[in-house]
Amino acid sequence: MHPVITASVPLLEPPGWALAQRELFALLDRAWRQFARDFTGPDGRLVYADALTTRDGVDDFYETFFNWPQLYLLGGADDLLAESERHWEGVTRQLTELGMLAGGYERGYDWFHQGESLLLLYFLCMAAPGRWRARALRFAELYVDPAHGNYDPAHRIIRRPHNGSDPAREGLFDGGSYPWLPHEAELYGFPLEWLLPADAGEPPRERDPRLGEEMRRRIGVGDTAVNLAASGLVFNALLLSGEERYREWLAEYVGAWRERAAANNGILPDNVAPDGTVGGLLEGRWYGGHYGWSWPHGWYSVGHAAVVAALSAALATGDDTFTDLVRPALDEIIAHGKVMAFTEADSSLASKWTVQLREDVGTPTLHVPFRHDDRGWFDHNPMLMGVPVALWHHSGAAVDRDRLDRLRAAGGHDWRTVRPFRSKEEAGHEEPWFAYLAGDNPEYPERILAAAQAQVRHRLARMARYRGRPVPEADIHLWQQSNPVVTEALVQLTWGGPQVIYNGGLQQARVRYHDAAARRPGLPPSVAALVSAIDPGATVVELVNLDPAAPRSVVVQAGAFAEHHFRTASYTTCDDPSWIGGLYDYGHREPVVTQRSIDLDGPWLRVELPPSTRIRLTLRLALRARPPSYATPFEEPEGTG
Repeated sequence: MHPVITASVPLLEPPGWALAQRELFALLDRAWRQFARDFTGPDGRLVYADALTTRDGVDDFYETFFNWPQLYLLGGADDLLAESERHWEGVTRQLTELGMLAGGYERGYDWFHQGESLLLLYFLCMAAPGRWRARALRFAELYVDPAHGNYDPAHRIIRRPHNGSDPAREGLFDGGSYPWLPHEAELYGFPLEWLLPADAGEPPRERDPRLGEEMRRRIGVGDTAVNLAASGLVFNALLLSGEERYREWLAEYVGAWRERAAANNGILPDNVAPDGTVGGLLEGRWYGGHYGWSWPHGWYSVGHAAVVAALSAALATGDDTFTDLVRPALDEIIAHGKVMAFTEADSSLASKWTVQLREDVGTPTLHVPFRHDDRGWFDHNPMLMGVPVALWHHSGAAVDRDRLDRLRAAGGHDWRTVRPFRSKEEAGHEEPWFAYLAGDNPEYPERILAAAQAQVRHRLARMARYRGRPVPEADIHLWQQSNPVVTEALVQLTWGGPQVIYNGGLQQARVRYHDAAARRPGLPPSVAALVSAIDPGATVVELVNLDPAAPRSVVVQAGAFAEHHFRTASYTTCDDPSWIGGLYDYGHREPVVTQRSIDLDGPWLRVELPPSTRIRLTLRLALRARPPSYATPFEEPEGTG
């Protein structure tokens, strides 16, 4: 049914990146099985005997497994999908017993954390859309259907910052004051600080008006920018069903925020009162909302939610002007950037950057402000590259590529450097990946695969240290910190995409793969893939079959959701078998490699890989030329758009 190309270039000396890639797959397969033995029970839940005493915690249970089905989609073991589903079911039962869920969904919490929780669900939907469709649509209806109490269509707002399946969960906390830990107060300060005179000392926390009734009244109701991450849940429903109502909701809700940003000189505000006015409960301030520009994380939460919504709405509607929800704010913080060493910055995220920068922590480089309050812009950090890279990957536009080039020129550290770390987002290596795609970091594939190996082995050592120990509520991040599945390198190298936006995004990719023989997503066994260019004009992919005896059949898909369209493919071929030499030759000759081209017309291409062969494809794509969906090259799930 799909165009077919057969590889014919002999694989004589396997490239180092191909061997390292398959070695990483093998190591990851052993690692996730060990984690399951060490930290989970028979039904898939995490081994945990404590309670959860605040509204926080749901995300920490689901996040532990967020990239397990992602690894399956990349080409992980056949049984990894069923294991990922078992852990979702087990954790869901566990959290329901702990009083955190109603109807299988978060009772009510902010979308900075809800977005993290839902990554596991999104990847399960991507891997098995038929099995997860009904459940995912039911969750999306909590926001699309106003009867559930979360969405106000008249004012085009989500009604409160803490939202979900329990409409009775109001405000931001239970009890008299916000459950704030001393070290967090020191890092982030307090919301609504402007309510106290400048010379006032800090009152007792339980009687602090910023943390009690004023928080409930001023930032515990109405919409907040981080709620934009709910767009990912609705876009996931659209991918599963194709139902127009989900597309309309995305256009309406994200469109309302785009209008508010345009009215604020292009900068996305972070709060909307219940009557639909920006700053209506904050005396006109466009900043100061819950998980907004002022507190606690600023751009770290606002930027991620905005790009999730912008890309969801743009893909759903075909209207790329939705990306202007992000660009003006991004350019604004860059315009206020300063060159300094991180050791001199007023960053509230030291634990993130000291590890990520390592030896360059004292190197002067561009820092941009993440937060804004009555004092102006503050909290300077190196640029979070996930947002500008996601924009560029989506659009391919010169304006987004130029921004990356300017950021690189302003950087005081070498973007080609690969540092050994694994952030919470399982991301952070966008800079050396971009340098590789720009053509001046040729050793990146092997370096990032080696760094990934190091992180898996580090996590295995951490697992060995902590297995069997009781986990108190204060230490539930242990599971995330020990999760040995690392996928960033494989996403970049095989799919030609950045790691998923962690606070609720859906995957980006120039290409994906399916095992034609097994009729499942992912690279077949023994096959390695490398995307070396994703320019708007062409995507370059190399496929290698390392197996010396067995053929493999790979279906290459245009885009994460078959949203792109293959036009043509140029590919390498070797038609002359004389490279083998004669019977009594002591060596082989150099194969003569030539190029052929084929016209394509669709989202899928099958590549046959005989034993020990390789092929280099230059694919001409029409970007975002098709309605995105979870359709597969084998069959379209019922209801897929």
